[in-house]
Amino acid sequence: MIESLILIFVGAMLLGSVAMFVRQPLVIVYVAVGVAIGPSALGWVNEADVLSELAEVGILFLLFIVGLELPPNKLVRMFGTSLMTAILSSALFCGVGIAMGTLIGFSLIESVVMGLGFMFSSTVLGIKLLPRTVLHHRRIGELVIGLLLIQDVLAVSVLVGLYTVFGLGAGSDVQGFLILGAIPALIIAATFGPKLLIWPLMRKFDVFTEYTFVLYIGWCLALAALAYVCGVGLELGAFIAGVSLANSPVSQSISERLEPLRDFFLVLFFFSIGTRVDLSLIGSVIVHALLITALLLALKPVVFRYLLSFRRIRHPIGWEVGMRLGQCSEFSLLVLFVAQPLLSAEADLTILVVTILTMVVSTYLIVFNYRSPLAVKEELRVD
Repeated sequence: MIESLILIFVGAMLLGSVAMFVRQPLVIVYVAVGVAIGPSALGWVNEADVLSELAEVGILFLLFIVGLELPPNKLVRMFGTSLMTAILSSALFCGVGIAMGTLIGFSLIESVVMGLGFMFSSTVLGIKLLPRTVLHHRRIGELVIGLLLIQDVLAVSVLVGLYTVFGLGAGSDVQGFLILGAIPALIIAATFGPKLLIWPLMRKFDVFTEYTFVLYIGWCLALAALAYVCGVGLELGAFIAGVSLANSPVSQSISERLEPLRDFFLVLFFFSIGTRVDLSLIGSVIVHALLITALLLALKPVVFRYLLSFRRIRHPIGWEVGMRLGQCSEFSLLVLFVAQPLLSAEADLTILVVTILTMVVSTYLIVFNYRSPLAVKEELRVD
């Protein structure tokens, strides 16, 4: 195991340095490392199954942090402008994915998974490529962040649905009445747990940062375990654990403390995605992947531009928002991870290649044309 971790993180360091120079997101680097040293290429890593299990911890922490950033009052403020745009755009892109999968010849289930994978835009790229001091508190920043956060909520719903409806989660063999009682049990725990346990302990021991770090992780995993027992999946429990703490003034501090741990496990997650790539199949899927990529890159900015125009957002702003949201999401890779038992190798690889290509091309479209910390032109490079 230690040898595999060394190979993964040294490879990520080397390729990541190259990615910084060519202005590419590190998510792609981690997948590329998995492809390079995984079984279909060099074959240096043989513990892919073990690493995949560890990678699932990264998903829990990711959803916990997403929940931390979604206090209910914040969502209510964003709903006025972003809710219908996010729902309609996600439904449209899902339909496009289903149609493209059907045309290619994938089964109905594979086409549905493809549609689910194409619904969302990348939260990582969307926020990383926004200048913090220039746009975050302006209209474009508000729209991009609002749409991404609502998409995150929709993405969590999709993941939970895949786990429960298709029987992919740990609770697929749990009795129906137990599943029906799961949500109320989780809500009760999330409502009273922070008041009776987390915040009293925080007030008493907040100077001990090591303890509070463990306290937050324990709370996340406790509700994840409760959700697991109730049969609705670890992921929903982790998300609800985050939302339960989101109204606290220290939620941002909790998020910042857990981000390095989340990032460690997410490196393993994206690496495990890369190890599943069968390079011998690339030739059979690349044409379809390129066509779907071109369609999504052309369609997403147009859809966001016109949907936002219905909300009386000026066309230049709507167009830039659409360009910044023109890629597939890291949640597409989460959908792949969860839905793998439902997919053929060709369908799995097609969705993966489209996701990566849209991220790569979209990044260059943004850094060449809009203000960004990674912009190519000096006049566009702002933090």
